[in-house]
Amino acid sequence: IVFAALSFAAGSWLTNRLMTPPSVEAVSNRVYELRVYHTHPGRLPALLSRFRDHTRRIFDQHSMSSVGYWVPQDSPAKDNTLIYILAHPNREAATKNWKEFREDPQWVKASKASEVDGKIVEKVDSTFMDPTDFSALK
Repeated sequence: IVFAALSFAAGSWLTNRLMTPPSVEAVSNRVYELRVYHTHPGRLPALLSRFRDHTRRIFDQHSMSSVGYWVPQDSPAKDNTLIYILAHPNREAATKNWKEFREDPQWVKASKASEVDGKIVEKVDSTFMDPTDFSALK
């Protein structure tokens, strides 16, 4: 009985040791950027069209990862606010990618075309964020 118990314990220990993957923690400086766009009255549809038809695709070309896009449900913000989050490898990459995005000829053309009827964006708020240790997004 003792031999069987020792064999079982040794087998359990060995199985646990071999089957449990080592703990690996990625070292990353990844940051998220929360952006809130406030539009001029009546211009939210034009901003949404610009993002849907051009901006998202151009973000992708400049390594700017879109996490999600939202509009508020409640007034008055629902009529003039777009909220979105981008992920960047780090703050330096964010600065570089934003510079290249703003200089991209496709973006310049799309931006000008979307503002034929007037300016769209009144104000932009940008906040860089680090994920917490309990965040699902890292």
